[in-house]
Amino acid sequence: MMKKDKYIRFDWAVKRLLRDKANFDVLEGLLTVLLDRQIHIIDILESESNQQDYDDKFNRVDIKARDSENEIIIVEVQVTRELYFLERILYGVAKAITEHMALGELYSEVKKVYSISILYFDIGKGNDYLYHGQNTFTGVHTGDHLQVTVKERDALVQRLPSEIFPEYFLIRVNEFDKVATTPLEEWLDYLKNDYIRPDTTTPGLREAREKLVYYNMTPTERAAYDRHVDAIMIQNDVLGTAKLEGLIEGEEKGVVKVARNMKKLGISLDSIVLSTGLTIEEIERL
Repeated sequence: MMKKDKYIRFDWAVKRLLRDKANFDVLEGLLTVLLDRQIHIIDILESESNQQDYDDKFNRVDIKARDSENEIIIVEVQVTRELYFLERILYGVAKAITEHMALGELYSEVKKVYSISILYFDIGKGNDYLYHGQNTFTGVHTGDHLQVTVKERDALVQRLPSEIFPEYFLIRVNEFDKVATTPLEEWLDYLKNDYIRPDTTTPGLREAREKLVYYNMTPTERAAYDRHVDAIMIQNDVLGTAKLEGLIEGEEKGVVKVARNMKKLGISLDSIVLSTGLTIEEIERL
């Protein structure tokens, strides 16, 4: 019986397989679709994230790339779950800029950074599965965007902060619930469901169908991958339980607060029991 295609999770692939130059085309496809222009990876840059343990804290890869306008850019891809997430992506961008600029270079050599975060957890309220943000300077009274004028090679050049400051993309994987009809949606379908259409023509996913097949891994690689998936499932269970316990604890504290206030107002014990569900003994101890 022929085995059904089963594809490796992206968070595993980006740490292991996609660092191999032979597999750059998968990452190039994702970046091309997301940034809406052709991206060519030059190199995977060395950083703290190049640890290989399956339970490694940092799930991040820094990429040096060239876009279709021949501009060199630094791309930081993070697949992570952390409490202080916004602080983490700010730190990651700052580190990418400073790590990959030679000592003594002019500030004009600072490369633009694109921070791409693939989130497998709930970061907050919002209805979209893709968010984009960037630093801008807006007139407090006029509402216009500031253009900075600099002198470069004896000529005055106007630059927008958007040409220099980092751009942030937050991909909220769990919020994607559409039928994939565009290249970006196909990528989200893979990121969330590990599914790739057999007839896909989406950049990167065509190559992933050949290079990220689970059954193509060696038994040792599959065992390590299975441990990784098991660890994620356990982590999700623990976090889900903690969240539920937190909600329950919050509700209990809220009920106690209401009961205490009702008691201070002189409302009868019977009425407080009916309103809060607490027993007379619990209310009397408040």
